[in-house]
Amino acid sequence: MSATDVQRAPALSPGGALVEQHWRDLAARRRLYTAGGLLFLLIALSGSLWFANETNAGKFFDRLPHIADFFIDMKPRDWFDPVRALFDLPSPYDDGSLKFDYPEGRIYLSQGVYIPEYFYRMVETLNIALFSTLVGSTFGFLLCFFAARNITASRWLRFTSRRFLEIVRAFPEIVIAGFFLAIFSLGPIPAIMAVSIHTVGALGKMFFEVVENADMRPDEGLRAVGANWVERVWFGIVPQVLPNFMSYFLLRFEINVRASTILGAVGAGGIGESLRLSISRGHEAKTIAIVFLLFCTIVAVDQFSAWLRRRLVGKQAFAYGRGE
Repeated sequence: MSATDVQRAPALSPGGALVEQHWRDLAARRRLYTAGGLLFLLIALSGSLWFANETNAGKFFDRLPHIADFFIDMKPRDWFDPVRALFDLPSPYDDGSLKFDYPEGRIYLSQGVYIPEYFYRMVETLNIALFSTLVGSTFGFLLCFFAARNITASRWLRFTSRRFLEIVRAFPEIVIAGFFLAIFSLGPIPAIMAVSIHTVGALGKMFFEVVENADMRPDEGLRAVGANWVERVWFGIVPQVLPNFMSYFLLRFEINVRASTILGAVGAGGIGESLRLSISRGHEAKTIAIVFLLFCTIVAVDQFSAWLRRRLVGKQAFAYGRGE
């Protein structure tokens, strides 16, 4: 709007002028809050970087220009080497060191049939995730009905069940695994126990929230004909909530695959342990092979889980967060 147009604009009434002034005050306050928020964010970020630089042994800012060196060093001399490492094929560059001992890790099923080492490790990781999810979902299933307000009348039983679920999911898997690694030593057992315990708490909470949203009319009918508590839960609630339980089970399985990989890096077996060893020893072909196998497996698990959830629950399993 030009200055001439402003001069020609009709004068506002006292009420309109008051509204205009109020709008200008709100706009000025919003700009002030935005600038203050950005300044606070900048100060917090600078403080965090300074703290990271002072406490990091390698000096964060000194090492920052070399961030790409790791990826440059990971370049193999022959791009077919990661394929040899993935399928345990003999390398022409074998010098007797661990760097090119690809056939050494083969798991032989018979004289001529073998499973490549990293595929075996990947199956071990999937096995940890699947078994942990089964154990965790079983106990979560049993506890969720005691924690649901619409099923359990006893306040103390609900309180105890909910606090127990909160406690077991309060600690990350890696913290729980640290305790069990100290007791049971290295291997997949500490990983299974840690992931299972955390899964009980995580799935138990999701499950009892589903139960509390169930339609209670079947329960009222069963109560009217004299059904006991177990019969009301089994015939009135479980058929309604089972598809959502399966959806959460598959979602948790995806999460546990990643958790099992991370736990492997701290000595709990599986592909994570192989990845840690290959990175620490500077074996670039093995590292690339493991990262590629991890990426393909996680994508395959995600896609399979999404397809199965869609088949079991329908599109409503993916409507959350899209406003549908």
